[in-house]
Amino acid sequence: MYPFAYTKASDTREALNAGRRGGRYIAGGTTLVDLMRETVERPETLVDISGLPLREVTVTERGGLRIGALVSMAETAANPKVRTLYPVISQALELSASAQLRNMATIGGNIMQRTRCTYFRDVTAACNKRELGSGCAAREGFNRTHAILGTSESCVATHPSDVAVAFAALEATVHLLGPDGQRRIPVADFHLRPGGTPNREQALKKGELITAVAVPAYPRPLKSGYLKVRDRQSYEFALTSAAVALHVHGGVIREAKVAAGGVGTVPWKLPEVERALVGERPSDQLWARAAESAADGALPLTHNRFKIELLKRTVERQLRIVGDSK
Repeated sequence: MYPFAYTKASDTREALNAGRRGGRYIAGGTTLVDLMRETVERPETLVDISGLPLREVTVTERGGLRIGALVSMAETAANPKVRTLYPVISQALELSASAQLRNMATIGGNIMQRTRCTYFRDVTAACNKRELGSGCAAREGFNRTHAILGTSESCVATHPSDVAVAFAALEATVHLLGPDGQRRIPVADFHLRPGGTPNREQALKKGELITAVAVPAYPRPLKSGYLKVRDRQSYEFALTSAAVALHVHGGVIREAKVAAGGVGTVPWKLPEVERALVGERPSDQLWARAAESAADGALPLTHNRFKIELLKRTVERQLRIVGDSK
């Protein structure tokens, strides 16, 4: 490990001042420390924010959720409020990483984590995300696990977070605090598609700190769940995944929220699938018909064309699981 400075912030003001000077925030550290070991990232200063008061999960007045940025993945998944109101969040977290990592990693850190693309983590390989202008080795390399949606000539790396897919489906909002004060940004706008600047992954301003993720209230009953398809059951990232939330009233789907993971450069919202569901009565035929649009716009690479059909089947299966649940 190379030499770097370390400071532990005693309060939010101290953290923001250090962030303004270029310090990198760290709490659980499960991703950033790995990248530093591999010399993929080389921050000069680490700002430990683990002592800040951002560890609460609260229900809002209207019945939504506010999850503090420093609540661990394990604590969030086990929280009775989360499990009751939005099981899709708990399920996405429980299908992420090992128990040890879930005990350490935070919600804020999870949505900030960087891609698991092997070329990004290999400092000898061309990677525009790591070094803009160097090229994208994945485009002509082994790209079986890479993205088919939201890609560009500069980058085809997938976003790795499971819970970010659930947040995208539920249209959650990221709460930020920075030198210019507070602001809120939808998850859909927080994660940036690569375009020509894949090195810029989140819509953060210099020194901004994630304070919470807020999930809006939805009509009840709301059934939801998360399905993850991967090469093996443990410690593996998604080939595809689907987060689904449905409000069915009077035998008709009134609200439908759907997003996919493992296939996009960002957590991938599926508005066409949602539109195909709203106003319809649940049926096997409906699930299949709605899922047909899940891969619209896909640009497969040499080794990942299979993801098109796999994504459709994953979405269809999860629609059926959630839609048929009692």
